Amino acid sequence: MLAEPPAALLLLNLEPGLDVPTALRSVPMAIAFSAFRPTDDSALKVVLPIAPFSENAGALINAEGRVQTFGPVVGPLGQSRAAWKVLRVLADQLGLAGFEYDTVEAVREAALAGVDIAAELARTVAAELPATIDFGAQPAAGALERYADVPIYAVDGVVRRARALQATRDARDAGSAGIDAATWERLGLQPGDRVRVQQGDATVELPARLDATLADGVVRVACALSATAPLPQLFGAVSVQKV
Repeated sequence: MLAEPPAALLLLNLEPGLDVPTALRSVPMAIAFSAFRPTDDSALKVVLPIAPFSENAGALINAEGRVQTFGPVVGPLGQSRAAWKVLRVLADQLGLAGFEYDTVEAVREAALAGVDIAAELARTVAAELPATIDFGAQPAAGALERYADVPIYAVDGVVRRARALQATRDARDAGSAGIDAATWERLGLQPGDRVRVQQGDATVELPARLDATLADGVVRVACALSATAPLPQLFGAVSVQKV
């Protein structure tokens, strides 16, 4: 992820084992700011409790380009605090300038000072695409290619811990290996079967699901899930075997 590993890394609302499973291997000091205890905190030195968005005041820019503010539904739980307050205290302790804010309104004013929101939203990028794109080494004939997405109910710590959302069909399907029709037939799979997916030296075992939307030779194995976290790359060649 980084050309040179930093001496320390601060993670805001990220769970190391799910969101950045390989990024912390060479980082000597990793600190997480989180509203939840990460599912895998073995790579962390410290976890600082912060309030989720529902217990915090803030602002967003809507589709019309208007700044909308919101307040907390309830106060922060226990000793947790808004992330900007935790950062401000750390900056004070470290003698860093640029964090001297006393209110969330002051933070918002500083963030939006001199920003033409309408112009930013209307900005376009003029770029010429090459006639051909080199994607590097291509999979060997007959090899399977992993396609990894982030499931809708695995995008952050809030939805990951929402039992009602995890009971939906979308969440259940996300934990399975989506198999294209040709590979499904070649492996002789049936509904309810399980498959072993291998990428490099890592192997996971998942329920198999026929996915007619996939191109031949493509296997959908989602990321940001505990069941698939051992796989090292979001894309690339994989092998699939019926269990």
